[in-house]
Amino acid sequence: MNIKIALADDHNLVRRGLVALLQACPDITVIGEAEDGFAAFDLAKKLAPDILIIDIGMPQLNGINAIELISGHSPEIALIVLTVHSEERYVSSALQAGARGYLLKTCSVDELIRAIHTVYRGHYYLCPEVADLVIHCYKDGISPPDFKRPTSLLTSREREVLQLLAEGMKIPIIAQRLNISAKTVESHRRNIMEKLGLKQQVDLIKYALRQGVVQFDSWITKKKNGS
Repeated sequence: MNIKIALADDHNLVRRGLVALLQACPDITVIGEAEDGFAAFDLAKKLAPDILIIDIGMPQLNGINAIELISGHSPEIALIVLTVHSEERYVSSALQAGARGYLLKTCSVDELIRAIHTVYRGHYYLCPEVADLVIHCYKDGISPPDFKRPTSLLTSREREVLQLLAEGMKIPIIAQRLNISAKTVESHRRNIMEKLGLKQQVDLIKYALRQGVVQFDSWITKKKNGS
């Protein structure tokens, strides 16, 4: 057995550490790395790993939206979320998007390896903290994949445009990045504002930060870099 793994995380140090840890396992091979959601999607299409381990808070295309794209295009790839976020909105969104595993970055190496083997065999794996959350939700009569979030009003493409707009990317650049016309981007922007009841760009940014579409630390970094 040789499990082919790809990694998607915007922190190079995290990726380097994961590569070193995983390559020490005789039945695991790391075949590729990505630093944002779009790169993860391209990597999945190009290399077809057995499992893609992905973070949530990434620039340009966050992990949730990337999971949805990858699951739609390559459902045979098992996706494991490895993140710092344990809130129900992230867990439910990831599961709904198609994640097969969800772990926190505080997990042990042994648990990560166990999750990889479990998901590779076709099962789901949730770390204890997340499993407790899911159990409590079911006890309260709430099914995590059925949580209703405001972003559920948006199409997959609108969520992509929302993140890029919130990160300060200009409409012509978004059009080029998504391979659509600037007119189409503007149409998506109008639809987003209307559906979410937003009036100004600052409202859109606040909404994206509040809903976790973009992460505050990465947004601040982009502002400091003049993006």
